[in-house]
Amino acid sequence: MKRELKLSRVVQLPNTATLRGPDTRPSIGSRRSGILGSPCLEEIGGRVTPRFSIVTAVYDVDRFLEAFIASVDAQTFPADRFEVVAVDDGSTDTSATLLAAWAERRPGLVRVLTKENGGQSSARNLGLEHARGEWVTFADPDDVIEPGYLAEVDRFLTEHPETGMVACNLLVLQDATGELEDTHPLKHRFRGKARVRDLDDHPGFFFVSAPVAFFRRDLVEAAGLRFDPEIRPNFEDGHFSARYLLGLERPLVGFVPGARYHYRKRADVSSTLAQSKVDPERYTRVLRLGYLDLVKRASEGGVRPVPQWLQNVILYELSWILSVQHQAAGLASRPDVVDEFEALMTELLDYLDPAVIDGTPVARLKRLYREILLHSWRAEPWCQEFALLTRLDEDQDLVQVVYRFTKRQPREEILSDGVEVVPPHAKVRDYQVFGRTVIHERILWLPAGGPLRIRLDGRDVALELDQPRRTSYVANPPAIRRKLGHVGPREKRTVDDEAPQRPTLVERLACSPRVRRRYAEAWLLMDRLHDADDNAQRLFEYLRAERPEIDAWFTVKKGTPAWRALRKRFGRRVVAHGSLRWAVLALNARHLLSSHADLPVIAPRELEELTVRPRWRYTFLQHGVIKDDLSTWLNVKPIDLFVTSTNDEYHSVADDHTGYVFTTREAILTGLPRFDRLRALGEQVPEAERNLVLVAPTWRSWLTGDMDIVSQRREVAPHVLESEFMRLWLHVLTSERLRAAAEQHGAVVGFLPHPNLQPVLEQVDLPDWVRPLTFDDDVQQLFARARVLVTDYSSMAFNTAYLDRPVVYFQFDRDRVLGGEHVGSRGYFDYERDGYGPVVLEPEAAVDALVTALDEGLAPEYLRRVEDAFPLRDGRCCERVTEAVLASTRKVSAEAAGR
Repeated sequence: MKRELKLSRVVQLPNTATLRGPDTRPSIGSRRSGILGSPCLEEIGGRVTPRFSIVTAVYDVDRFLEAFIASVDAQTFPADRFEVVAVDDGSTDTSATLLAAWAERRPGLVRVLTKENGGQSSARNLGLEHARGEWVTFADPDDVIEPGYLAEVDRFLTEHPETGMVACNLLVLQDATGELEDTHPLKHRFRGKARVRDLDDHPGFFFVSAPVAFFRRDLVEAAGLRFDPEIRPNFEDGHFSARYLLGLERPLVGFVPGARYHYRKRADVSSTLAQSKVDPERYTRVLRLGYLDLVKRASEGGVRPVPQWLQNVILYELSWILSVQHQAAGLASRPDVVDEFEALMTELLDYLDPAVIDGTPVARLKRLYREILLHSWRAEPWCQEFALLTRLDEDQDLVQVVYRFTKRQPREEILSDGVEVVPPHAKVRDYQVFGRTVIHERILWLPAGGPLRIRLDGRDVALELDQPRRTSYVANPPAIRRKLGHVGPREKRTVDDEAPQRPTLVERLACSPRVRRRYAEAWLLMDRLHDADDNAQRLFEYLRAERPEIDAWFTVKKGTPAWRALRKRFGRRVVAHGSLRWAVLALNARHLLSSHADLPVIAPRELEELTVRPRWRYTFLQHGVIKDDLSTWLNVKPIDLFVTSTNDEYHSVADDHTGYVFTTREAILTGLPRFDRLRALGEQVPEAERNLVLVAPTWRSWLTGDMDIVSQRREVAPHVLESEFMRLWLHVLTSERLRAAAEQHGAVVGFLPHPNLQPVLEQVDLPDWVRPLTFDDDVQQLFARARVLVTDYSSMAFNTAYLDRPVVYFQFDRDRVLGGEHVGSRGYFDYERDGYGPVVLEPEAAVDALVTALDEGLAPEYLRRVEDAFPLRDGRCCERVTEAVLASTRKVSAEAAGR
């Protein structure tokens, strides 16, 4: 027997018409509602009632709009049974023109409304006022729907008329590449066949995405439900959808895998969702008017518990905040915003059940985030009831042990084989949200030679070898079979099924005694897959010249310029990356040393597919001096040695209360291997021959696509030439004053954009006096010849400063970059306080500073900063790195272990 769907309560909305009560609402079975799945159409006021209304809010999306229009025109569902209500929200591009042409071409399908710009919610609300369909959806005009989208939804509703909401299958369309990816974090909801889920019984199947959902319009109107324009910059969709579901007697949601919606992930990061990450109101207004409003409505003032599905919605949203908050790191300088955020989090978490937080199926809410939500905004201190053994260093005979706590560090007693010990390496890592520590992580390296025991505040804690799994309140059949299958008699199998997989040629060779002996002490060095000329190459050159007893090898892709040059110099000591010889060498090498820590370096695909695993110790030689907080990216890397170059950089990595997991065991202060050659080259170029004004901006994440995992390269966005970035840098490059000053000093202007932006050199017209430079040039020679460097945020400044050359920092977009929109977050380095030259924000000021530097050289204030930063400018960086690598394989003595 099908139950009637009805609104159990009326929701008061701001600025809406008078609401109708539940008793005046049409029921699902009434003739007037027309949603029984019959192909017959009703007439309202003489007009045929469409099955569906697509309401779309359009604002400045002309470059995407034609694809959306084409996808709607391509629907296999009869065009006379659905309508499009397109609302132009005051677009400043040609979007309105495109919509008008569409409406003229398809008058029976498309209606266009126009209004002054007021935001997505107000535009959708206007469209909703004019919608006539039985079901309404709110597709975004920069996305695409597949041809069978509406037909699949109609078919499902015909078979399941009890459905209260329809959820469609969201796929990610990569704008930069055109690739379609099934990568949404909640994609599991669309596995298998289409079905109806009661969210009260299946709270893990929550769904609140309005553009990818269909709503019964009669129920929307009965509640006077509208999008709240006060909720911005995001979650207006979730707020609308969750309130709709709360109004149903039973939250019955139909999940339709065949109705496929392509969500466009813009290459220029210009979408509302992407821009919202750095908006303070995402962390204040959205919490107050969105999340808190929902839980208060659902609990009716705390009278009853919030439904678990809604708690999962909130936890899913909070998981995004915790995972992307570093991109809004600039909010740390807004204590008023952070105060409000923390107060709202404290209030919101009072509505959430700790058991639901602990057991939520939201996969993005990893254990760290659960512990933060459970304990960080509580008044009482907390400490984990267990300590986790996470890594074993068999060479040094040390084991890493980690536990977390809030507020106050517990008193530690550590026993190894019954004897109290002091950890040879230990630190407290801080995890911060908007610049404020919310949880601490204690990291200990302890002797592994005897039984360990740890007491915290006088009580023993469990020592776990595996991360305890989250509490689960649902046992799914696949999980049951994986864990408990084959307990009884096995199914009959063929001989081939029972036989172990035959080892590959690589595995057989790599595991042979002869090969293992041959490469047992090998050092494998590399920079990037296709390039060299960085710290790994410089260290390799040193090892071959000064330490031939070390079995050093270098790898790079065959056929590249680096391959040809190095192969000519070092012969078979240079192996082709991806070759058979490289594979057996990599699987047996004692050490891997690289200036990069990307996946193709530390986890190459060719080796990940094998059953044999490499045994190397990984030394991160670095690509430059770290000045930003890269802990989020680097903490997950299996780094055994972490090379640093300045005092402040070393302490930012190894000290207590930083964001890095690395201790004095990993971090070493040696200087970059390439600094030795840089120093020698700098001494060879007298002041009179320093004739280069080096213009070297770094890249921006919003001007490039995602990195290709194989090539380690990024595509440049199509709009880069029209960007503010190029306009302002070209203003400096083409300055007549700069040209005249350079000529006066016998210098030329060289333009060296970051490797990720090198393609712009082929697209931009440079004046005759500007020389385009690439990284195929000897970059260290460029630094040695530089009379002055102008950059924005690049660590290249450390190279020129190392040679006592002046630097200018041109930071026109500093709020955006240092606020977290680019890679990393603001770290220990303050450009005004610690930089090696003036910081300017306007292009003319950059030209002024360059002219002054050409005339006067490095000012005494900046020379003093250089001397304080680099304690080791002695040409022995390679030597120190080599000795540190050798020392890393020696066992830690009992004395060093604190016995």
